[in-house]
Amino acid sequence: MTDYVRKILTSAVYEVAEETALDPMRLLSTKLGQEILLKREDLQPVFSFKIRGAHNRMSQLTAEERARGVICASAGNHAQGVALSATRLGVRSIIVMPTTTPGIKVDAVRRLGGEVVLFGDGFDAARAHASGLAERHGYVFVHPFDDPDVIAGQGTIGMELLRQHPGEIGAIYVPIGGGGLAAGIAAFVKFLRPEIKVIGVEPEEAASMKAAIAAGGPVTLNEVGLFADGVAVRQVGDETFRLCRELLDDIITVSNDEICAAIKDIFDDMRAIAEPAGALALAGLRRHIEMGAAPKGALIAINSGANVNFDRLRYVSERAEIGERAEALLAVTIPEVPGSYRAFIRLLGRRAITEFNYRYAHASAAHIFVGVKLSQGDKEKREIIDLLTANGLGVTDMTDNEVAKLHVRYMVGGRVAGLTDEMLFRFQFPERPGALLTFLEGLNDAWNISLFHYRNHGSDYGRVLVGVEVPIDTRADFYAHIDAIGFPYWNETENPAYRQFLEAN
Repeated sequence: MTDYVRKILTSAVYEVAEETALDPMRLLSTKLGQEILLKREDLQPVFSFKIRGAHNRMSQLTAEERARGVICASAGNHAQGVALSATRLGVRSIIVMPTTTPGIKVDAVRRLGGEVVLFGDGFDAARAHASGLAERHGYVFVHPFDDPDVIAGQGTIGMELLRQHPGEIGAIYVPIGGGGLAAGIAAFVKFLRPEIKVIGVEPEEAASMKAAIAAGGPVTLNEVGLFADGVAVRQVGDETFRLCRELLDDIITVSNDEICAAIKDIFDDMRAIAEPAGALALAGLRRHIEMGAAPKGALIAINSGANVNFDRLRYVSERAEIGERAEALLAVTIPEVPGSYRAFIRLLGRRAITEFNYRYAHASAAHIFVGVKLSQGDKEKREIIDLLTANGLGVTDMTDNEVAKLHVRYMVGGRVAGLTDEMLFRFQFPERPGALLTFLEGLNDAWNISLFHYRNHGSDYGRVLVGVEVPIDTRADFYAHIDAIGFPYWNETENPAYRQFLEAN
């Protein structure tokens, strides 16, 4: 820790980076009953903290290394830091980026002087390609997180925090991808003020540090979700693991819906738009308060960046209120008789209806997909379900049902007669040109597609819901075909959203 503190105190980051503001979140503080502050790394010249570590590493290149040029692999934020720093230092930079990288980040790297090479579906494939290019051409590889100088550069945020808020701090919440930011902040904070808790936050679908600590060493996740692309890392670094295991007080995981809610919180308080990874720490802070585990004193979340594609905000806005438990999605069965709708709405009283989907499907029962605005979170949702149930209505909670939220809500009323052996599958594939065609060509004509729903959510991966007629005696062959396509999939045939709204009569 002494070595890291020395590196942090002598870091060269301020040649290109800025000391960012530590802003109070007054609205959220009032709502949650605790002082909450946001460290605004989204205000850096490249809209991300990554410029700190990249420049601290590159400022120490020898003249011979500068002449060779540098290379890195990144989904965007580290890439922009390397590109800007290299341009300032007069060094050539080659940036290998996954083909799924949001266009806003690719364009930004090019504007900053980086030579972009698009390769692979994710960070790991891009990193392997960058390592190969470095070996063949002699470029200096600038690691995005597992390098002491990069870690020290990110640790300057911890130094600023203690200077900006000398009073009581209960905890600092830090997003974790590869672990460089968390390791750097924890190294400085724990050296000077060990009583402050440093909490790492990861997405549920990319919790590589939590998995590493549980296993006793870095492990490679089979797959990671790409919604929070800035932290979508399948394996953390050796050095970052060593520091995080020793210095972090806890690691919290959060859902994509909770991240969306945190993006909305930041907008409401700051009129600023964070990228999903940028709002990750605040989502963890909220989760910690809701768990009753947050310590006393000011709570600080790191807003790590603002590089988000505009079209992704459509998905964020759809999921934010679910993430903050301000909306319930319910499947309700009512009698298919005149007056039933009116009686149903009367039961809900003056609560705001956010969504109402229905189509005739059966002579005796009507299935409704309804969204209801909540002011008291899960407690109120439970009260609504109990009220409807007590009045003889069938209710299924769809609030946390991914198939319902992504697909079925747009397809209510799709029942048909005469289908046999229908199975339902959810597929995920990289959102790039040709991927949907690759998926469709991989399905053999021997099986009839009976249902299909795809919607671009502005994310790095596409999601398709597919119904297929698969006779029992061909199912082994069918599974062999979809396995060969190579995209992750889930059998959703028993999903209650499908059973109530889409399954064939």
